[in-house]
Amino acid sequence: MNLIDQVKFLIKKELLLEWRSKYALNGVLLYVVSTVFVCYLSFVSVEKITWNALFWIIMLFASINAVSKSFLQESRGRQLYIYTIASPLALIISKTIYNVLLMMLLTVIALTFYTLVFSYVPEDLGLYIVATLLGSLSFSTIFTMISAIASKAGNGGMLMAILSFPVVIPVLIVLIKLTKNAIDGLDRSVSLDEIGILLIINALVMSVSLILFPYLWRD
Repeated sequence: MNLIDQVKFLIKKELLLEWRSKYALNGVLLYVVSTVFVCYLSFVSVEKITWNALFWIIMLFASINAVSKSFLQESRGRQLYIYTIASPLALIISKTIYNVLLMMLLTVIALTFYTLVFSYVPEDLGLYIVATLLGSLSFSTIFTMISAIASKAGNGGMLMAILSFPVVIPVLIVLIKLTKNAIDGLDRSVSLDEIGILLIINALVMSVSLILFPYLWRD
């Protein structure tokens, strides 16, 4: 099989496994819904800045729970099987695409439920949705690669947290600034720099993943 066929096969495999167990989707949805409800019971009504901060805290931990298991939950036998049928590039591309799709679905559901519970809609809802989708894309690419690194070491969960912290914090800072612009209803041209930074970060992370993962996968 060529690279495209391998990627399609592996994405289909991920979707089939998720459809059978629904572990990641149901678990993260339960986390998001319960966390939003607890925040509502605690605050009832919040300032728009606090509303924005709470949303990104929820989405950060939801993305860790959803994406971190990409490689950490793979058994040695399944890894050996994939190693024999697909190239490392096909594996990392398929994992990233699957995680991006999963996180975008979860983000849309979480944002819809979050706005309904708190009865608040940002001034520029379109820009806010774009920002959340860019955030889900960033979290997916970052945590997929870090999950691959952590899976090759013992105590992968702790290593995942240590490695992801310095990479995620700059992304969060840009996302919070971008979504604050949407909440304040500023002109969209003001937010072009933040959107460009997020796209560049995603491109860099994906490029590093494509370069380094084949060497990591041989180990």
